[in-house]
Amino acid sequence: MGEGDIKEEETQTWKKHSGGWITFPFIIGCLGCMTLTAGGFLANLIVYLIKEYNINSINATLIFNIVNGCVCAFSIIGAVLADSFFGSFFVVAISTSIALLGMISLTLTATIHSLRPQSCDHINTSSTCSSPSKLQYTILYISIILASLGCGGSRFTTATLGANQYDTIKNQNIFINWFFVALYSGFVASSTAIVYIQDNVSWGWGFGICLATNIISLAIFLIGKRFYRLDKPRGSPFTALARVLVANALKRLDRAPSSTERDNGCYYQGKDHHLRNQAGDGVLTKSFRCLNRAALITQGDVHLDGTIAKPWRLCKVQEVEDFKTLLKIFPLWTTSIFLAVPIVFQASLIVLQALTMDRHLGPNFKIPAGSFSVVIFISTTMISLTQIN
Repeated sequence: MGEGDIKEEETQTWKKHSGGWITFPFIIGCLGCMTLTAGGFLANLIVYLIKEYNINSINATLIFNIVNGCVCAFSIIGAVLADSFFGSFFVVAISTSIALLGMISLTLTATIHSLRPQSCDHINTSSTCSSPSKLQYTILYISIILASLGCGGSRFTTATLGANQYDTIKNQNIFINWFFVALYSGFVASSTAIVYIQDNVSWGWGFGICLATNIISLAIFLIGKRFYRLDKPRGSPFTALARVLVANALKRLDRAPSSTERDNGCYYQGKDHHLRNQAGDGVLTKSFRCLNRAALITQGDVHLDGTIAKPWRLCKVQEVEDFKTLLKIFPLWTTSIFLAVPIVFQASLIVLQALTMDRHLGPNFKIPAGSFSVVIFISTTMISLTQIN
């Protein structure tokens, strides 16, 4: 038995004794608690800035929109770091720990009076409101940045880690559906219960609950480590994309191959590219033909054993085709920008509008302004539930 066969057997044994549905309660439990944390400080952030930090509604909305954008951006950064360098488990563990630091700091701002400006009478518009000091602003921004970085970095990387625990597409799809059910259910709970506590009990208790759920989330996630199937990083995909552009630019003056040369395998398809060419694999498509030069084999590009001698002058056919696929879906991807922008504005506008409304239901109950967006989360949760079969 060769070394490759031994490694393959070890891999199969490892897969057999790790992953599967035993990991489901740990990953979903971690996600649910982390969503309570994220929703608990995001849903009512505008109200907290206006009422506790005397920030005007325009600036509070601006901060909220920036925070929302950062959470989404940090999700992308977390995914890239997980796939390229550290693996999903490490990124989720570190991100959850960073969020914990942010929630500790944010809870302190709500409980220690010296970390906030003096309270302002928002009913009496003639009263003067003191602005936060530079130190108070600094602590507030550091708290929000840490919480956003942690919540964003762990959210969708958790989905990747969870999906990798299953061997079949069906089980992966079931997990993803449950992922979104847990995600939006957590937002429903945080937008109602936690927001109500923040508005009617105290901000310290509200953020304290978020802090507690963050701790529980990290504990659940770490307890399940021995059951996880840990994915291994495979290097940055952006490096391969950059190599296609660089190789194509360096060969822009080279002569285009004839049809006979293309049939004889002048495009590099990997170490065994001659065998692949005979089998008809790795054929370059006609779309974006200008990029095909990146896979064109020229003198000195390949070693005698078939490996690439100059990585930035030669790419595989598959790498070029992957780059073409990315270009093809780019117009579709950009259309989501036009959908995302009004969604963000809608989230902040709902809260601002609710603050000006009479939100009383009877003499003793008042709907928190941060809870009005719960209708969106409830409907999304119901849609996700219908997808589970």
